[in-house]
Formats: sequence, structure tokens, C-alpha cells
Amino acid sequence: MPTIVHFDVAAENPERAKKFYEKIFGWKIIRPPGPIEYYLIETKGLKGEDGVAGGLGKRGAPNQKITNYFGVESVEKYAQLVEEAHGKVLQRKMIVPGWGYLTTCEDTEGNVFGLWEEDSNAR
Repeated sequence: MPTIVHFDVAAENPERAKKFYEKIFGWKIIRPPGPIEYYLIETKGLKGEDGVAGGLGKRGAPNQKITNYFGVESVEKYAQLVEEAHGKVLQRKMIVPGWGYLTTCEDTEGNVFGLWEEDSNAR
């Protein structure tokens, strides 16, 4: 059954947002090498168990908010299910090299969410 596997925080100022979430929640937030200002977030549950992983980056659209990604076996299959259920596919299958594929959708109530298909061979 699909569940939330990743979340993305959109920020006007990623470094400022990084400091905010580190201070409030104690999240471990690191910026891997590379030209894109994007941070990886590690979270922990209340009892110290690993939590959902996330990311933090520059806001891409004026109304972009925190987006939850649901893990699925095929983003294409689930994008079709979204459309059949009268939702919208906002961004078709996009490759994240070495990690997998994502698609962004909108439900019937205007909520934006993502679909994530893990595949370390994605190119």
C-alpha cells in the first residue's frame, strides 16, 4: 500500500529555512556536493527511530508549498489512476538519476502531492 516516503520543503531562502527546521525539530539537514542548492533532510520519530526522509530547495513556483511523495511501484500507473479518479497530473514522469522517478499531481480538492518510484538504475 502506498505511503509517504519523502517530503520536499519549498523555500525562498533555503539556508534560512534550513536553520529554522534544524532549530525547531532538530532535523539533520545537509547539502550534498553539486551546483543545485538542495538539501537532504533526515528526521527521527519521538522515540528516536528513523523518520521519513525529505529535501529542501528553492521554491520553483510562487504557490509551491511542502509536498508529500507517496511511494508507488510505477509513477506512470498511478498517474493514470489519478486521472481516472478526476485528479490532475501536473508534472509527468521525471527522472532523478540514480534515485528513481517522480510525478506531481493534484487531487480533487486542489492538494498537490507527488508520486515516487524508487529505481537506483534510473538514468
